[in-house]
Amino acid sequence: MSSANAESRLYRGDCPVIPHFEALSAIPRSSGHERAASDYVAAFARSRGFDTVQDASLNLIIRKPASAGYEQVPPVIVQGHLDMVGEKNAGVAHDFLTDPIRLRLDGDFMTAEGTTLGGDNGLGVAFAMALLDARNAEHPALEIVLTTEEETSMKGARKLDPALLKGRMMINLDSDREGVLYVSSAGGARAYHAVPVEWTAEPRPGRAGRLRVHGLLGGHSGDDIVHERANACELLGRTLDGLRKRLPYGVAEVRGGLASNAIPREAEATLFVPEAHWEQAQAAIREWESVFKTEYAASDPEASVSLEACEAGAVAADGAARIFSDASLSKLVDSLLLVPNGVLRMDKAIPGLPRTSTNVGIVAMTPEGVRFESLVRSSLRSELDAAMTRMEALARLLGCGFEAGDHYPGWPYRMSSRLRDVFVDVYGRESGKPMEVKAVHAGIECGIFADKMPGLDAVSYGPDLYDIHTPEERFRVSSVERTWHYLLQVLKALKEFPA
Repeated sequence: MSSANAESRLYRGDCPVIPHFEALSAIPRSSGHERAASDYVAAFARSRGFDTVQDASLNLIIRKPASAGYEQVPPVIVQGHLDMVGEKNAGVAHDFLTDPIRLRLDGDFMTAEGTTLGGDNGLGVAFAMALLDARNAEHPALEIVLTTEEETSMKGARKLDPALLKGRMMINLDSDREGVLYVSSAGGARAYHAVPVEWTAEPRPGRAGRLRVHGLLGGHSGDDIVHERANACELLGRTLDGLRKRLPYGVAEVRGGLASNAIPREAEATLFVPEAHWEQAQAAIREWESVFKTEYAASDPEASVSLEACEAGAVAADGAARIFSDASLSKLVDSLLLVPNGVLRMDKAIPGLPRTSTNVGIVAMTPEGVRFESLVRSSLRSELDAAMTRMEALARLLGCGFEAGDHYPGWPYRMSSRLRDVFVDVYGRESGKPMEVKAVHAGIECGIFADKMPGLDAVSYGPDLYDIHTPEERFRVSSVERTWHYLLQVLKALKEFPA
């Protein structure tokens, strides 16, 4: 689809955001692979004559002059991120590096076929592109800032040179609930727990089987972790522990989750079970499935555990099975059980808001063994550091490795905010309802920009977007339409509010 004329294949309304979103969805843009999307938006902006900077990290800064009468209003940064989380349902043939997102419009909802939708934050990019194309909009000078690798490391925002920006007010478009204005967020860091594996080769020890934990809801590890949804990696560990107490087995490989900021919906291990114990293993699996269905009846009613015979060829050679040694298997299961996961502490001042949490988002095989990737979040740096310290101590006690990833700062609440006042005032006038002003446990790039740009006045807003980071992700079309109109009114109203 041409960047010069974004036309909707599915949508028949007059909101310009959705055609731009459709066009962007044809371009693969998982974190770390944003080149094509960055080039596409840069070409779009330059074709309209806007000053466009694309830096070494593929971040974009696009400048649109003020409309007539707004030349003296301070410039506004409008910010989002180019990348998305790539999650798909089991059995869905989709390559996030090459395939477009297959969109589907179902009534008032836009969703995707078997994969994440990329509304997080493709909608933010689409809003920005629509602003660039809006010829009759009234607004101050705009600095459109679109970053890369937000979903994995916030590397783009961390690498962006703040000296390139003149604005000191920023509208972040990476939120997911109409009528809710976010003004503060948690900081975070990734933690890596490495289980060293020694292999043993011995005659094929029974039947090969694939142990799967699946059917979980998953979700965003910042927004949804408070709901205490099941983590497939943790449940896999409990199942493996239950099995080792009842029968002998060997493990050839293990994996779970696809992104550290998504609660894993699926996890699996390839086992070798002695033939004489196969039925006993099946009975144990059924018991664990019943346990999990009871424990997570409210949050994950479709939780399932299964053990199915599989081909051993992928994990065996020359009639021998390459399986974890007993000591390595013990370290693996203990790690799955003990690496912290879930809400660690709730905020005492803000009801319902987690203050500190961890999410084991990825468990993957490496040449050296098994690597866990967790995302640790907290609104207090001291508690985040304490959680990381405990994780390092645990790794040391288990004889495993530990590595701390880069920290991104939290976004502190600002007592005085011109932007917040404008958003609240305009929302009240437009909707006749009060706006909710909230803090969020998820990480938002506003924290990085506020840390780099002292005095930055920032807010985060967006339309209704549900089940982010899962294949059930969807946005409400009517909410996008209302949010587009509301954003134009906010930009127009900035002239009314004194600096």
